[in-house]
Amino acid sequence: MQSVGTRDTGPELAVRQFVHGLGVRYRLHARDLPGSPDIVLPAQHKAIFVHGCFWHGHSYRWGRLPKSRVKYWSDKVAGNRRRDRRVRVALRRQGWQTMVVWQCELRDPARVLLRLVGFLERA
Repeated sequence: MQSVGTRDTGPELAVRQFVHGLGVRYRLHARDLPGSPDIVLPAQHKAIFVHGCFWHGHSYRWGRLPKSRVKYWSDKVAGNRRRDRRVRVALRRQGWQTMVVWQCELRDPARVLLRLVGFLERA
């Protein structure tokens, strides 16, 4: 698990490609914001997180926990979910709008693109 990357993952690169294709300029992993969002649109005060279904506990058939060390993995994923919630709340309190794109959603790229367009057009 140590070799699993946290940045520049396939899903993250796909979302970046969509955002760039829409002509929007963005920053990556802004460390000055809570949770270092994957994609940050500073001018619009918007942040996009790209979550892997397994690591962030998406209740989806590819997001299931392993059958070994169940306690460890359930605690790990539950902690990630709590942290994700705290980060989104902190960002909202600072006036930022957030969006989460799940890895499994990228199986339907057109739908993700529509969601991104809606998010970016919202005031």
